[in-house]
Amino acid sequence: MSKSELPEPGPESPAGEAATEREQEREQEREQEREQEREQEREQEREQGHEREREQERGPAPESASAREERDPRIDLLKALAEPESASEPEAPAQPEAPGTPEAPPAPPQAAAPFPSAAPPQPPPPPLPAGGWASVPPSAVSGLQPAPHPPAPHGDPYTYPYPYPYPPAAPSPAPTNGLAVAALVTGVVLAAPVALVLGIVALTQIKRRREHGFGMAVAGVVLGAVGTVVMSLVLGAGDFSPRHDDDLARSGGGKAPAGAVHWSELKAGDCYNDTGDGVVANPGGDDTVYWVRRVPCAEPHHGEVAGGTDFPTADGSSFPGETVLRSRAAELCRPVLDEYALDQWAVPDGMDDVYLYPTRTTWGRGDRRVTCAFEDRDEQHVGTVRTDRRSLTAAQLAYLEAARGFNRATADQPSKDPSAAPAEYRDWARRMANACRAEATALDKPSVAWPAEVAPKVAKLAAAKEQAAGAWSDAASGTDLPGDIRRAEGLQVKSMALNAEIRRGLGLSTGEQVPDLRV
Repeated sequence: MSKSELPEPGPESPAGEAATEREQEREQEREQEREQEREQEREQEREQGHEREREQERGPAPESASAREERDPRIDLLKALAEPESASEPEAPAQPEAPGTPEAPPAPPQAAAPFPSAAPPQPPPPPLPAGGWASVPPSAVSGLQPAPHPPAPHGDPYTYPYPYPYPPAAPSPAPTNGLAVAALVTGVVLAAPVALVLGIVALTQIKRRREHGFGMAVAGVVLGAVGTVVMSLVLGAGDFSPRHDDDLARSGGGKAPAGAVHWSELKAGDCYNDTGDGVVANPGGDDTVYWVRRVPCAEPHHGEVAGGTDFPTADGSSFPGETVLRSRAAELCRPVLDEYALDQWAVPDGMDDVYLYPTRTTWGRGDRRVTCAFEDRDEQHVGTVRTDRRSLTAAQLAYLEAARGFNRATADQPSKDPSAAPAEYRDWARRMANACRAEATALDKPSVAWPAEVAPKVAKLAAAKEQAAGAWSDAASGTDLPGDIRRAEGLQVKSMALNAEIRRGLGLSTGEQVPDLRV
């Protein structure tokens, strides 16, 4: 058989039909690959949208530049525009078979790979415009205007890669606190206590609830406080001291305790105890006494009344003040106490001189009485300190009367130091010198019949008093006031033992109150 040329395979030949089918299969594979890529892009865009929603719910947080670059859709879009879509090398076109080559059977169709290994070439993206970000059109970079996408398959609700967030609703304005308004109104209408309370409560609520009305609440508190003070002054509530209240001064702070009497009812020779309810401590250290309980002096007691006197009318009708009144009461009570307890050595240690004088209120009602007493606030004593002159011998009475002037002068010693009050100490030293001379003169009286065993000691005491008088005179006129006073007091201390011997010989008390030098 002679060799002849084979005809070229046409489209209707079996070989042509196989080539066409392969081209269609490859086109379908490429279409599937592009669809899968688009599906992946949509899935990434949906994930990014979800992430932004979560970030918006969490609120703004500081993030790095790389994180902002990953999150910013404009950068992603620019990168997509700047980088061409990667594709595999295009497949070489099939070469026609040489003539005379036996026809090969068509290859069976292969299953499409899930991810293609090659893709048809894509045209390069247009270059970025010159000028940077300012030259990029908003539709190409704005996350709020994304490029159109094909509809999502299967009715996917996340059609666009970026959500469209709605702006948060504007917060409603904080209300005004009602109690703040009420505090201001009540303060204006002079309901001061109510305004004060409402204002304080309103300030607490405003701080906790973050409401308006702080200024009104403060105004209500100020008006309430000022109004309350004014009302207190008008109504007399500003004086809370019981010693300045008229009724309280007369009643002793209310109803009298059982068995108690008002201090003004005490008489000379009465012994008493305080009730605990009728004494008010004053800032100056004194106590204002209202009620006391009268007891027999044979029973334990704290105080004993020596007597009383009236303030002279020459002191004036106006209240002189507590300091002046206290000093004046001491001057008036000194003779009363000396007359009541002539023998000062018989007064127990701890029983001090006390004076019950009028308060400002009772002075205004005309009370001018001062009561003089001996009192021990800490301990109780039994018996009386009164000196019964009817039971004294002539020698005992002469000895005690001779010492009265010296005891009175000793009690008047200034309370300050000699260096702080030199004039007062010089005047006191002159009075001490006169008292010592008067005592020496009284002891040397020939009319006094001293017992034989006591007479020499009395004469010796009189000489010691004359020597002490000279020392006190030196202190009153000398240049060394502190030294002269120490020398005079030293002579006086030396005579204390002699006084004790005379008292023992006369049958008088040898004394418990030696330190105050009273003889």
